Amino acid sequence: MPIIDGIGRRGALSLAGAAALAGKAHAQNPTEVKIAMLVPLSGPWARSGLLEQMGARMAIDDVNAAGGIQALGGAKLRLMEFDAGDSAEKAKDAAQRMISQEPDLAGGFGCWHSGFTLAATEVTERAELPWLTLSYSDLITGRGFKFVFQSSPTAISQAEELLPIIVDLATRASGTRPTKVAVVGSNNPAVTSFLKPIREHVLKDLNLTLVADEIFTAPLADATSIVQKLRSGKPDFVLVQSDNVGDDKLLLEKFAEFGLSAKKMPLVGGGGHWCVPELIKLTAPENLEGLIVGLADWPGKAAADIDKRFVKRTGEPWFGHDSIFAYAHVMILKEAIERGKSADRRKVAEILRTIDITSGPATLFPDGRLAYDEKGRRKGAKICIVQYRNGKPVPVYPDSIATGEAFWPKTS
Repeated sequence: MPIIDGIGRRGALSLAGAAALAGKAHAQNPTEVKIAMLVPLSGPWARSGLLEQMGARMAIDDVNAAGGIQALGGAKLRLMEFDAGDSAEKAKDAAQRMISQEPDLAGGFGCWHSGFTLAATEVTERAELPWLTLSYSDLITGRGFKFVFQSSPTAISQAEELLPIIVDLATRASGTRPTKVAVVGSNNPAVTSFLKPIREHVLKDLNLTLVADEIFTAPLADATSIVQKLRSGKPDFVLVQSDNVGDDKLLLEKFAEFGLSAKKMPLVGGGGHWCVPELIKLTAPENLEGLIVGLADWPGKAAADIDKRFVKRTGEPWFGHDSIFAYAHVMILKEAIERGKSADRRKVAEILRTIDITSGPATLFPDGRLAYDEKGRRKGAKICIVQYRNGKPVPVYPDSIATGEAFWPKTS
């Protein structure tokens, strides 16, 4: 028998087959599994993106410290970070780079801003990459996509749930039912989705009169004319649907200038940006005191340990909306990979379509359930409400996360 490098031909073929099997086994059990995060890390929405980054990095470290992906032989989870920038076009370009540069991604999450998410998911859907998002717009999961999963309650569901809670809160706390409301909001797709049902039926259902309705394009240069119009309507409360910290600051300070601070005129904000720690550094504490905020998630009792460790690790004063969503999304992808015993993106998506649990990452949501419907919307997702007390957002609704009682600011 001819010799090939000192090994018989049969032996060489045997070794070649073993090598092929080893290669296949390595592909099935990689030493690391990559997931992507695409969020704004620059521009006016960067603070929220950075908070997501902190939550995601902590989750990655927690997974790896606990032994990695057990179903894949302890493979480490690796976070690939991409900047969505400050526009939908930049977010889409970043998504295209992400898909091109990282063909072996198992899944991903982002892009915080609904407009950015709408653009980026056009790319991730074509790549059949399972994509988790906290963005609110109903359009995100209203396009028939099969690889997009929305963990937050949609803007429409938030709109239909928030105002009845606010009216009930006001009535119980003040003894008087509000009858007039003013609205100010950006033209962000999430805000547009939120305000549509309010204008169409929610106000009528609650017998509320809309006394002012101001829409602007972010970022704001000056809020004077907006607040003047709101003030002239003499509302019982103001619904403030801006979409970035800079505009929040401008509006709060202009409200205060015209005698409409949250301590005197009930202000109801919407979205996680209202609870970024940066806001307490940018404006006077009295401008925030009493501010009510409706949002899609907030740490509850089940996340107390994570909250404590996050604060110690980052130096941030609290573990809030943006960070807990990113932490949860990493854990959801990890859970899907474990259950599917595969880092193949299509298998991960298949698991996400059928998963229905009340443990693990499900406990990071106030309703305690992780399941997505046929549109990719999380089943049972409910709104959360926090209220600023002594310079810190305190969860007041629902009971599963509440650590304080809500109060209704006294109008002058």
